[in-house]
Amino acid sequence: MAFVIRLDETERSPLMNYKRIVLNSRPEGDIEPTTFRTETHPLAGLVPGVHEVLVQVTWLSLDPAMRGWLRDARSYIPPVQIGETMRAMGLGVVLKTGLQSALSVGQLVSGAFGWTEYAVMKDKQIEKITWVLRPFSALDFLNTLGTSGLTAYFGLKEICDLKPGDKMVVSGAAGSVGSVACQLAKRAGATVYAIAGSKDKCEWLEKELGVDRAFDYKSATFRQDFKEIGYIDAYFDNVGGDILDMILTRLNKGARVALCVQQVCQSCIYFPSLILVKDAAKPKGLQNYLTLIGQRAKIQGFVIFDFEKQYPVAIKELAGGLADGSIKRKFHIVEGLEQAPIALPMLFSGGNTGKLVVKVSEERSKPKL
Repeated sequence: MAFVIRLDETERSPLMNYKRIVLNSRPEGDIEPTTFRTETHPLAGLVPGVHEVLVQVTWLSLDPAMRGWLRDARSYIPPVQIGETMRAMGLGVVLKTGLQSALSVGQLVSGAFGWTEYAVMKDKQIEKITWVLRPFSALDFLNTLGTSGLTAYFGLKEICDLKPGDKMVVSGAAGSVGSVACQLAKRAGATVYAIAGSKDKCEWLEKELGVDRAFDYKSATFRQDFKEIGYIDAYFDNVGGDILDMILTRLNKGARVALCVQQVCQSCIYFPSLILVKDAAKPKGLQNYLTLIGQRAKIQGFVIFDFEKQYPVAIKELAGGLADGSIKRKFHIVEGLEQAPIALPMLFSGGNTGKLVVKVSEERSKPKL
C-alpha cells in the first residue's frame, strides 16, 4: 500500500496539529461525557528516536475490554492512567523512521496506538502487515486475524476443548468475538446455539453465519425457549451476569465454560475474579456455581497473551476460514476519532452488529501541511 506523507524537516509545518483523546476521569458505572477529553498537540513534537517510527493511525478497534482498562484495579494489564491516551489497537502507516528502524516509510502496521491521529512507536511494539490480498482486507487484522479472532480461537481450542458433536453455546454472539466463535465451533463439528440481543441479530446469526439456533435474550420467553436445547457441553461466555448464572444450571457432566476477557454485558461491571450484576438493589454474585461440582464441570478465564507462541498456527487456520468462506465477518464503522467516546458505549447497549471500528483517516490521502 503506497503512502501518504513524509514529514521531513523541510516539509513539516509548525502550525500542523494532531488530536488525541485521553482518560479524564474514571467512571464508576456507565461511561460519561466527562470520562474522556480531547487534546490538541503540535505534530512537530512527535519525533521518532532510535528503533522508533512515526505512524499515522487509519483505523482503531473498539473492544469491550476497554471498560475494564478504565478501572484502577489489578488485572491482566495495567489500567489506563488519568491523562493518558486511551488504549486501543489500530492500523496505521509508517510516515517517518528513526535511526536503525527495521521498518520502512509506507509500511502498513498494526499496534496499540491508542485514540490518537499520530503516534511514535517502538519497532518492537508494532507488527508489519505484509499481505492484504483478496479475500482479506486490512480491517481483518483488527478482527478475524487480530485479537477478536484469536480470542475466539483460543477460548474454543484451549479452554472449551471443543470436540465434534459437542453442544456449544455462545453469548454475545453477534459481536466480533462471539461471531467468530460461533463459526469456528461449526467448523469443528459442534452443534452451535447463539445468544444475542435482538431479532435481527438472531436472524443474521442463523441465516448468514449458520448457527443451529439463536435466542434473543430480551424475549419474554427466552429462558423457557432456551431449555428446549437440553444440556450443553461447552459455553463461550461473553456477557457474564444472569445469563452465565442460568447457563450454569444447563451443564452436562464434564462441561467447560470459557470466561472471555471481552465481557459485554450491559448490566454488568467487569471484575477479574467475578462478574457482578448491577441491579436496583445491590450487586449479587453467581448463585449456581455449585453445579460445577455435581457435573464435574470447569469454569476458566483466559487471556490470549498466554498463547502468544501459538499465534501463527491460529492465524493460519483463521485465514483459511476467510479464504474458503466458512468464516464471514461484518464491520460496524464509525467515522472520525472524535466519535470513539460516543461509539464505545454501543458495545454495552447492543448497538453494534459485528466488529466495531473507528475510521480515523484516509489511507491514501495526503494531509495539508
